[in-house]
Amino acid sequence: MSDHDLTDDEREIRALARRFADEVVAPGAVVWDREHAFPREVFAQLGELGLMGVCLPEELGGAGAGYAAYALALEELSRADAGVGVTLAVHVGAGALPIVAHGTDEQRERLVPPLARGEELAAFALTEAGSGSDASAMRTRATPDPDDDARAHLDGTKQWITNGSYAQTFNVFARDGDRDGAIGGYVVRAGAPGFAVTREEEKLGQHSSSTADLLFEGTPAERLGPPGGGMRIALSTLDGGRIGIAAQAVGIAQAALDVAAAYARERNAFGRPIAGFQAISHKLAEMQTEIEAARALVRRAARRKEAGLPHTVEGAQAKLFASRVARHWTGEAIQVLGGYGYTKEFPVERYYRDAKVTEIYEGTSEIQRLVIARALLGADAG
Repeated sequence: MSDHDLTDDEREIRALARRFADEVVAPGAVVWDREHAFPREVFAQLGELGLMGVCLPEELGGAGAGYAAYALALEELSRADAGVGVTLAVHVGAGALPIVAHGTDEQRERLVPPLARGEELAAFALTEAGSGSDASAMRTRATPDPDDDARAHLDGTKQWITNGSYAQTFNVFARDGDRDGAIGGYVVRAGAPGFAVTREEEKLGQHSSSTADLLFEGTPAERLGPPGGGMRIALSTLDGGRIGIAAQAVGIAQAALDVAAAYARERNAFGRPIAGFQAISHKLAEMQTEIEAARALVRRAARRKEAGLPHTVEGAQAKLFASRVARHWTGEAIQVLGGYGYTKEFPVERYYRDAKVTEIYEGTSEIQRLVIARALLGADAG
């Protein structure tokens, strides 16, 4: 995609993320995938580079860049390892930014700087075993502290929480006990009484990321945002988060294209490189075209978000299309490599495993279609 619309700062941030991805992340990705290892030291290094707070305000320790720069960094890191990409995406987009947007001045000044520096990680705890796409069906409950309106105690469980085993700050959503089923937003700190990580999930891919189940038993929490305002916070967070996951999907797809194109130039069959066969060259041409289209959708959505414009539909479109591109074309990259693509000698099988979840988390593809259809058709959308 043409870079004519990038600022100098955005180019510098992308170059920084690309260099770090190539020199640090990519060499470790195979081992992290095989050993299901969470590379905590990588995020400390990213913090030192300013990338853990790339779009967080400078006065809170961030780099003060825009959301488009953040999406560029996510794409580059995800190209090297999707697990590292999603850890950063949730840490910034679903962890730190909601505190910046909805926290009190005291919460922002206390909680955000260590996140921006990469000293701590953040997580977003919305999903439960019985409430995935239907978040309003959650059962976790908040009991107000009778002595402090800004505090409560939480009881319940959360499932599939990215960064769950390593985060220090959790944005948790629960039913406000005295408000007729309204959802409240809360912040919980790791180590709080009654809080526990009960399980680390075994997944198809993204083995270098943490996906955990959480338990709250009378756990003290501080309110995030106004009483009963949790669902609005959660939905607005997801609107932006989908742009980050779309950027991640673009990075995974780009990695698959890079490997497939290089292999097609080097692999000979019937006396010539397989890149010379129309079946292969046309496949790669179509792959590149769809990746560029996905990248353009991501950039459009990110630009709207950083400009303060509505971006619900644009984010849904970017995620719907980019995740489909990643899932489909990582499979076709395996096809280009043939038998080698099915082995762990080449990374495309990892890209294929990593890509699938981009169609699921931060709202399934079915939910993205519903969001887009409702905007298009209103009440007539099925």
